[in-house]
Amino acid sequence: QVQLVESGGGLVQAGGSLRLSCAASGTIFSINSMGWYRQAPGKERELVAGISSGRITYYADSVKGRFTISRDNAKNTLYLQMNSLKPEDTAMYYCAAKRQLLPYPPYDYWGQGTQVTVSS
Repeated sequence: QVQLVESGGGLVQAGGSLRLSCAASGTIFSINSMGWYRQAPGKERELVAGISSGRITYYADSVKGRFTISRDNAKNTLYLQMNSLKPEDTAMYYCAAKRQLLPYPPYDYWGQGTQVTVSS
């Protein structure tokens, strides 16, 4: 089993920054790509960013130029650097992982989420 634990969420003012982290454990040898989803109340869950083991990346149009996804394979950790945050970025953010090599949906494993709230 793969376990994913997110951290780093919180309350920030618009224009501020946060860095989310996701620690992976368990049968991590099965993981090739990792990503971040988010879901706000009343909205569909969307893939914000993804990254393959070969560092092929994907970003949703809404976050391009503001968010950066990265991973430290030695530490089995995924990161999401979020800059220039907007109130519309407010959502529960979920770490995800998958066995496939490309960082596009669908994903196989999920964390419990960390809340990000951006005030105006």
